[in-house]
Amino acid sequence: MSEFADEAVIDKLLGARTWAFVGLSDNPLREVYRQARLAQRAGARIIPVHPDRKDVLGETAYASLADVPVPIDVVGVYRRSEFAGGVIDEAVAAGAKAVWLPLDVIDEDAARRARDAGLDVVMNRCPAVERNRRAPR
Repeated sequence: MSEFADEAVIDKLLGARTWAFVGLSDNPLREVYRQARLAQRAGARIIPVHPDRKDVLGETAYASLADVPVPIDVVGVYRRSEFAGGVIDEAVAAGAKAVWLPLDVIDEDAARRARDAGLDVVMNRCPAVERNRRAPR
């Protein structure tokens, strides 16, 4: 098991109520859009975070995590790995409870910073795959 793929943490985050998706735009062809829609359908409130600030999937968008006016349970870090550390630092500063870095978004140092700050961390895992693995058959 990866250091940042603890099954209990994954279960906890999949049940989280409020997800801020960094990088979420109104482009339905992007993976972040698909993941946000799936989270929304699973009952989570989604918060689009994108500098263009276009509302997405019926939700108000914000330019940065610092602008989000409600508590954030999980920050989905849908940026390239070289930008993930900055997003993680913003998540810590915003008081988020957790960060989730999807497949191929890897920053071990930033993930450790988040964990050391008290956040739960999942890295290099796909929320949709993890939901499907847990679905009743």
